[in-house]
Amino acid sequence: MYASVRHGFVHVLGWAVVGAVLLGVVAVGPARAATPGARAVDVPAGVTAGVAVFDRQTATFTEQFNPHMQFRSASVVKILLALDHLWDRDPGSLPAADRDRLASMLRSSDDDAASAYWTEGGGSTIVDRMVARLHLTETAGPPPDYPGFWGYTALSAADTVRIYRYLLDSAPAAVRDLVMGDLRAATRCGADGFDQRFGIPSSFERPWAVKQGWSGFGSSDDCTGNATASSAAPVTPVGAGGVDLSRKALHSTGTVGAGDRTIVAVFTLQPRDTGFGAAYTNLNRLVRSLQNVPGARRPSGSWFDTWGSGVRVRSDATTGSAALATLPAGVEALVACQKQGESVTEGPYTNDWWAYLPLYGGYVSNIYMKSPGSKLPGVPGC
Repeated sequence: MYASVRHGFVHVLGWAVVGAVLLGVVAVGPARAATPGARAVDVPAGVTAGVAVFDRQTATFTEQFNPHMQFRSASVVKILLALDHLWDRDPGSLPAADRDRLASMLRSSDDDAASAYWTEGGGSTIVDRMVARLHLTETAGPPPDYPGFWGYTALSAADTVRIYRYLLDSAPAAVRDLVMGDLRAATRCGADGFDQRFGIPSSFERPWAVKQGWSGFGSSDDCTGNATASSAAPVTPVGAGGVDLSRKALHSTGTVGAGDRTIVAVFTLQPRDTGFGAAYTNLNRLVRSLQNVPGARRPSGSWFDTWGSGVRVRSDATTGSAALATLPAGVEALVACQKQGESVTEGPYTNDWWAYLPLYGGYVSNIYMKSPGSKLPGVPGC
């Protein structure tokens, strides 16, 4: 089915609700919050966030919000794992298998690769070494009760900026080129099946380089179409030192602009009942609210909420066209233009208009867009 969930069942949604969706449902606007002395950042209701935006050209922070708050790092810690592994090694002499494992960890956020480096490097002693080497002040290994859970490493937005500054300005050129090259080649789908083009990649045009993080969302078939259990640690109660290990975490970090002009670090904890698509949307809206990101270019188009699970992005405006990607359930999508194509029917509704999603390079039937009418308002023809 075009909009199916795992195991091939059709997405179930009451048609009264669908009717309301198709007549237009306006999302509640985000609350504005600010750190004293810093520019305000739009944080969606119920979301806890830490933000740091650093302009490398002027060596100044252009936006901050809770920059020193500690979050569980999820997969962002994989940058530290890579740097520790490469600290006394020549990247050019790495065995092919080791190089491939590093690439998989950094590009596709491979948890198995991270666990291997964590074990080989001595677990939390990796974090201790990198804290000392990079003079990090808000980074710490996982709580004593969870020694094997590298994703429970505590990290702040400000320390993440320090990590990227070291990588870009102080690391040996071969290390910089290897790690940043992998982050620039981040894959759309993570190794565990999650779509990792949220935050920075959704909000800014290339060039960018990213290391994303997510934790607590269970298993996913959103991106690859293959149900894959995440190997990330399970969510648990609040850990030692006040780092929250219970709420779902979604983070976007990296660089934006030519010459890696600006470092962006955005950490979020999501409301407990938030699905991945909703968390993805929350993070995107927060990142889009950042107004002072030097060197950044914003994609053009209009954003629309979607509904349905397993909604496929197609190479053309037909259900028989090649499937390019699968949208996270209920995610907000950027639409560049629209055109007529094959009619798609869901319950009592039929629509032959299709939206072009530039971030995916393909089309989705307008029937899965939350908007009144068959055509999307304000969207030009393709």
